[in-house]
Amino acid sequence: MALAAPQARAQGLPGGALKMLVGYAPGGGTDVIARLIADKLRDHSGLSVLVENKPGASGILAPAAMKGAPTDGSVILLTPGVSTIEQIATRKSMPFDLNTDLLPVTLAGTVATVYAVSSAINASTLAEYVAWLKKNPKGASFGTAAMGSTTHFFGVELGQALGIVLEPVPYKGTGPLLNDIMAVHIPAGCGGVTSFLQHHRSGKVKILAVSGTKRPTAAPDLPTVAELGYPKLTSEGFYSFYLPAKTSPAIVAAWNAKLVEVLALPDLRKRLVEIGLEVQTSTPAELTDRQNRALVAFTASMKAAGYTPE
Repeated sequence: MALAAPQARAQGLPGGALKMLVGYAPGGGTDVIARLIADKLRDHSGLSVLVENKPGASGILAPAAMKGAPTDGSVILLTPGVSTIEQIATRKSMPFDLNTDLLPVTLAGTVATVYAVSSAINASTLAEYVAWLKKNPKGASFGTAAMGSTTHFFGVELGQALGIVLEPVPYKGTGPLLNDIMAVHIPAGCGGVTSFLQHHRSGKVKILAVSGTKRPTAAPDLPTVAELGYPKLTSEGFYSFYLPAKTSPAIVAAWNAKLVEVLALPDLRKRLVEIGLEVQTSTPAELTDRQNRALVAFTASMKAAGYTPE
């Protein structure tokens, strides 16, 4: 730890303890990803990075807190697009402006949305699920931990593609949703692959479709919606890093270089891939372009699902 300050300064970053803000509670997917990266920054670079959780309000409290954060590089944000892009599209007002309050640093990786069913129902494929629904029309519902998000719209649009009205049921978190799927209180659910993959592997739920452009590296048995005949439903979420506005270009460049370096380490990539994150880094400009394109695509999905901003 005594070497952390001089090493950090040599890398163009401030010395002392650095903070990585996360807009979700400890133990969730975003928190796990943040802590794996923070630990590797410490072990590989001698940087003292502490993860600080600011849960609530669909993850927007952490990005909002960046508005008043120091601009010396001592505070950095890791957030999924669900807390930025998706909130911008579905809320009439926001406590921060993505374009003026945050500076893009790098992409951390992409993540797919999955549609899964309880292992207790007789369906292991999407076709079998459709057949099951025809015999059990009262079961045409799915749970989502975030109304007004990809995990809501993907389920609705999948139902539209199948010619079946699938009703979304809101949950306060992925944990309660998974418990209800496993107990067959609800037959199906929609969420990030990072939340569902472990339960799929254990046989407690069955993932029927993945929204990503390719099969997950950690689960090559899972078919994409394009393979199943619905390429228009293809989409990807993403995790990315941001610094406060007015941070100097030199500090942005230093954080970008360090994160790109650490995320390329084989052991960290392996751990992140195992939980469903497809590790991918970028320049700040590439991240800006991605978030602009994501906003257009998500807004189209929102309209297709018939959702009105609140």
